[in-house]
Amino acid sequence: MSQNLVVIASKGQFDSLLKSSRIVVADFYADWCGPCKQIAPFYESLADTLSRPNIVTFVKVNSDNNPDLSQEYSVSSLPTFLVFRDGKVIDQVQGADPQRLKSVLQKLATEVESLGEGSGSSSGGANWKGAEVPRGYSDITDQIEIRDLEVLNADEDAGTVRVLFENSKPSGLSNGKGTSKDFVQSGADDQLLLYIPFQSTLTSLPPKDDEDVMRPGNIHLYINRPHNLDFSEADDTEPTQAIEISPEDWNAEGTVSLSLRYVKFQKTSSVVVYVQQGEGDGETVRLDRVRLIGEAGAKRDMGKLQKVGEDE
Repeated sequence: MSQNLVVIASKGQFDSLLKSSRIVVADFYADWCGPCKQIAPFYESLADTLSRPNIVTFVKVNSDNNPDLSQEYSVSSLPTFLVFRDGKVIDQVQGADPQRLKSVLQKLATEVESLGEGSGSSSGGANWKGAEVPRGYSDITDQIEIRDLEVLNADEDAGTVRVLFENSKPSGLSNGKGTSKDFVQSGADDQLLLYIPFQSTLTSLPPKDDEDVMRPGNIHLYINRPHNLDFSEADDTEPTQAIEISPEDWNAEGTVSLSLRYVKFQKTSSVVVYVQQGEGDGETVRLDRVRLIGEAGAKRDMGKLQKVGEDE
């Protein structure tokens, strides 16, 4: 079997992939199903061609071994192929129909191009971090509850909040002018409010530009909020930590490492990042990537976390 195929062993594993990968393609099959066996090599070839780490993931779900998943997604015939984006089914193919399956998945090629893959050289890699990870810690960005991310005052013509947590190197760091909108930029002024909830409780968190667009200069952090703040609330609330970033703090990769006060960031279930002011005299502020470095604790009960004032 192709190394680009993930064999699902439990509902928990499947649900986790829906959160960590922007697009998931699932093949519901059974060992006794003849058509399933016939189309399997074709499905594997598509996985080898289109898979991208944490962006496009191909999985196989044995319907007999995972009846709860088959029931949840109303799989009544085999094989059935489901295409998920951001945790929701956006397309499906029933039966061993390679032409129909190929047609549906060809749409993914365009999706992949717009999600920051192929933005430049191979140095971008699938796990770009921008700075060295401190000894004893690891990149725990995968603990973010992607579907509940929120950003306020973002320019709609730039990227969505999810691009901040992609694994690829920002296109703006490639040679020449980056054309991919894989960044978040403020709209009306130089302020942004970013809400980041986590799947697990984090036990610790260690620590030249366009003339009109600035890097962050002053950042306020607020932890363990059930939802995002608004700007007036953020201005009136004492932050868990306030950070002033100076020009010399940025490294050659255009990355700044924010050292946090260890005792204040224990048992962290969410972080609100308030970019209060940009660095310089530009009109807007821009973020390309965000990485969380620290230690992840126990999984949280996400059923207890709800957004205020929203139905979803």
